Amino acid sequence: MKWPKLRELKEAVTSLVKGPYTHPFPAAPTPQPEWIRGKPVYDPAGCIGCGACAEVCPVRAIEVQDRRTDDGRWTRRLVLHYDNCVFCGECMRGCSTQQGVKLSSSYELSGFDRKQMVETVEKELAVCELCREPFAARDHLLWIHRRLGAGAFANPTVYLVEQERLGLREVVERDDRPIDRSDIQRVLCPDCRRSVTLLDEWGPVK
Repeated sequence: MKWPKLRELKEAVTSLVKGPYTHPFPAAPTPQPEWIRGKPVYDPAGCIGCGACAEVCPVRAIEVQDRRTDDGRWTRRLVLHYDNCVFCGECMRGCSTQQGVKLSSSYELSGFDRKQMVETVEKELAVCELCREPFAARDHLLWIHRRLGAGAFANPTVYLVEQERLGLREVVERDDRPIDRSDIQRVLCPDCRRSVTLLDEWGPVK
């Protein structure tokens, strides 16, 4: 029986001299490995508001909120609830620009109010000039224009949004007249674009 007792005494003396074997968290921060997957963070400059991150999130931790502001504008708010996040990195991998959302090295995310545990970004929405409904984030359309280059002229909505950004186009309010061929040169949602294109190709439905 004496040998196990001596072994235990040796371990006690060693621990007393060397101090705790474990890391002294929370008195000192835990060293972070380079490959850590921490809190997802939005980059307003890189995010285009397309909502791809919400589509690929396996736990539905990202909420897409389209709402109308007091001044009449439509905005899209992406709300990432990181209290539900599993830090899988699918949002970063599925991001259209690969710059909109990235996993940071922040990992100490505890709190007392789950409503405060969110990461958000807000983007302006483009509104159809016929039905007056929002259909896409304006930054998303501008990103498509940059990607397509000269090919963007195949879709009037894409290049007209770019012209608005450059100040080369003035939006003229449309009256309640029936749609006609001139409406091709307007910012339209996919449904209205289809209606105007069919009218131009086949004429009015009788």
